[in-house]
Order: sequence, then structure tokens, then C-alpha cells
Amino acid sequence: MKYPIGIQDFKTIRTDGYFYADKSALMYRLIKGGQYYFLSRPRRFGKSLLVSMMEYYFNGEKDLFRGLAIEWLEQEWKKYPVLHLDMNAEKYSNLKALESILDRNLRLWEQQFECTDQGDSLAGRFTAVIRRAYEKTGQKVAILVDEYDKPLLQAFDNEELKEDYRATLKAFYGVEKSMGAYIQFAFFTGVTKFSKVSVFSDLNNLADISMDKRYAEICGITEKEIHDNLDAEVESLAQANNLTKEACYAKLKLNYDGYHFEAGTTGMYNPFSLLRTLDSQAFKDYWFETGTPTILVEALKKNNYNLEELTQEEVTADLLGSIDSIDKNPLPLIYQSGYLTVKDYDERFGIYRLGFPNKEVERGFTRFLVPYYTPLSETKSGAFISKFVYEIESGKPEQFMQRLDSIFADGDYQIAGNAELYFQNAVWIIFKLVGLYTEVEHHTSNGRIDLLINTQDYIYIIEFKLDKSAEDALQQIEEKQYAKPFEHDGRTIYKIGINFSSKTRRIEGWKILS
Repeated sequence: MKYPIGIQDFKTIRTDGYFYADKSALMYRLIKGGQYYFLSRPRRFGKSLLVSMMEYYFNGEKDLFRGLAIEWLEQEWKKYPVLHLDMNAEKYSNLKALESILDRNLRLWEQQFECTDQGDSLAGRFTAVIRRAYEKTGQKVAILVDEYDKPLLQAFDNEELKEDYRATLKAFYGVEKSMGAYIQFAFFTGVTKFSKVSVFSDLNNLADISMDKRYAEICGITEKEIHDNLDAEVESLAQANNLTKEACYAKLKLNYDGYHFEAGTTGMYNPFSLLRTLDSQAFKDYWFETGTPTILVEALKKNNYNLEELTQEEVTADLLGSIDSIDKNPLPLIYQSGYLTVKDYDERFGIYRLGFPNKEVERGFTRFLVPYYTPLSETKSGAFISKFVYEIESGKPEQFMQRLDSIFADGDYQIAGNAELYFQNAVWIIFKLVGLYTEVEHHTSNGRIDLLINTQDYIYIIEFKLDKSAEDALQQIEEKQYAKPFEHDGRTIYKIGINFSSKTRRIEGWKILS
């Protein structure tokens, strides 16, 4: 089996015999069902391949679709003029760079359609190209814009430059609304959606299908598609890793499945990680090898965000659908970037609960946060956590408390916000990483345990205090009888009270009872 890893050209995949999960029926339904669309999906999730497939469809290249569902659905196979704008593979360092890229594409289209009426602006030239393409071919135009938001994301921390990009793109993309009589189909993709006050405010006729159940499977790979097309490859992966085929499917699901773009929809596998795993026959966090945008951390820190709330907050569809409110809440950006997904939905109140889609994302995102929220470097965190886990599993609470204390003793206390939030976030990350190897529960509500760690032989009940004392923390464990549910468990129970000082920004004492 040949895997199209990093290949986004539909023609190459079809003619060179690469694996392809047939999305042509969904594409056909989309194209026949409307005129203007927007789709948000995480990076490396198949957006560019979908756009490429649309381009070949509108070019009338029927032979590329033989054997796919659309071969029997489409009867006409007309050829349309296509304007494909790929914003992905560029560096947008300043406004001139963005204008140069738009100008380069316009010049190619002007040459292709022999357009001499170039207008007096980028938007004016785009208008002229659309009209001329229609006049020259006698067919309406298909406009395909891939990763429309790349310039805006690259300028995320530069408000002045971002505003320049917004104004330029708003005028350029807005041309399409006034040129509807010449347009057969328009499709925008991106990771994020800047909507109400930015680039799409003039193009408010876009149908956003990002959370549309009908198109939930248009990018990514479903479990059924794996069973139908890749069963033999999964069996080979299982043999290479000394697993049964059933266990291998379960491990694939745990690590790479779980993306839900609306409540009640089929879970989607990350296609990049899935195919890399099958190709290399090794389970790794491949999606994170391709990089994580630092703007996610900047958004979290700018909002003084409590990381424990990442998988606890409840949000509305309006909030998830736009990142215009990023200055107040970073969750939409994190959700749209693929680090959180829909876990549950309260239909009565229209409230979504979010969570990590799978273990690859949970591991990778937590490790990515380490150098931003703790004094640990990303390269040293793995060794530190392994020793930490060993001490926990060996029943050595004094040693692991000394190790925890050493983190804050050596720390740069300017890393993050106020003292309480700094401590909460650092502890959350550390024990989140520990939780990858042991069973860790975080509780923050009144009357509940701050932290509970379960291993095969030990139970750790941990309570934190700020500017009080370790004795106060331990007293709460006793008064609230946090250990009572485990009194007949058989495992050794350790109760640990910890006090953190906002003045010194380090642990100022702990007390352990067993």
C-alpha cells in the first residue's frame, strides 16, 4: 500500500496508485447543494486535498474519478474556469508580501484568460478576472481558496499588521459577493474562522459547514473506512507491534481517533498520524512533529487562563464558530486548531462540552506547554516525569515531593501571571504528564480532593493550599474524610498536604501521612 503522506494533489494520488478514502459523494452533494461555502478543519486534516479534488472536478477531468462514487452521480462533467488561490505555503512577513502573493496569482489568471482590464486595485483586478473568465469560456467561475487565514495567523501577535491583512483580504474576498452572477461555486478553507468583524463581514453569504453534520466526514478518515480499505495494513501493524488485530485497532482509536466536529457525529481519525503509523509501523505522535503554533500559548497566557478549565468549560456554538472574541476567551482558537473537540452537547441549552480528542493530542499539547508554564525545558521534562512516576509507583512520596519542590526552587517566576495561577497551571501540567502513565484525577470543586493519584499498589490523596500551611491542607483531608471511599481498598494510602507561597513562588512545606 502506498500512503499519500504529504501529498495534497488529487491527480498524483489517483494516477500513482496511492491510498484514497473516497469523499467524492460528499463533495458532489456540497457542490450541487449551494454556491458559497466555508470549512474549518485542523492542519493536516485533508483540506488541501479536498480543494485539489474540487479543482480537478471543475476542470472536467472525469478519468481521475473512475471507480469513485461520483462517477455514477455526475452525468454532465462540464469544464469550468477555476481560480485556485493557495495561501498555505507562503511567509507573510509584511503587507507587501501578502500583496505580492495576491498580485502573482492575479497575473497568472490575467494571462490565462487574456484579461487586459486590470483595474486599479487588487480587488478591482480580481473582479475583472472573474468577469473575463466567464466571458472567455462561457461558463461561470469556480473559486477555491485554501488556508485563507494563513496571513492572519502569522500576524496574530501584531495587531497593526493583522489589521492591514484584514483590510486587504476583506476587500479581496468581498469581491465574490458582488460577482455572484459570474460564479458557479466558491469554497474557502482554513484552520480558524474570523467572521463578524473581519474578513468575512462583506461575504456574509458564506454557508459555514464546519459544524454541519452532513459534512462531518468530508475530511479525515472514519473507522469504517479503515476496516473497509486498510484492514490488511492494520493486521501488519499489529504483527510488527506484537498486538492482536483487535488490540491494534483499539490502540489506533485511542491515539488518533476522536475528532467530533458536531455532537452525535462519527469520530474522525487524524489522517496524517494514521497513515504515518501504518507506513512506519510504529505508534508515535506524528501530528506534533509537524509543529504547534505558539499563538495558542500566547492566547492562553494573554487571558490568564486556568489550564484545568480546558476540558471543563461549557461553550455555545456561536463562541466555537469564531475566534473574533479571542481576547476574552482562547477556547475557540484551541478548538478550531484541533487540540480540543466536541465531547458532549446539551441540546436544551445549546451548550457544548469540550475535551482532548485522543491521546496523541493530550500528550503532545501538554508536553508543548511545559517550557511555557514550568521551569522545565521540553527536552528535560521526559526524564523528569519518568523519575517522578517511578517514585509514585514505588511508594516514595517524600522523594517525589522533593522532586516537585525542586521544580519551583529553580524556576523563573516571571513565566506566567499571578502566583496562584502560576502554581495551579504548573501543577496541572506536571500531573497531566504523570497521568499519561498513572491514573490521575483533578478535582477543584469545594469539598472534593484537589488531586488523586492511583497506582497498582498506592493511592495518593493530595490537597494544596496557598499562603496557609501544609497542616491546614492535611487537616482538610481529614475533616472532609477524603480517604473514606478507599478504606477497604487494600492499597497503601498516602495523604499529602502542600502549601505554596505567593511571596516566594515556591512550595513552602508539605506533610505526609499514611
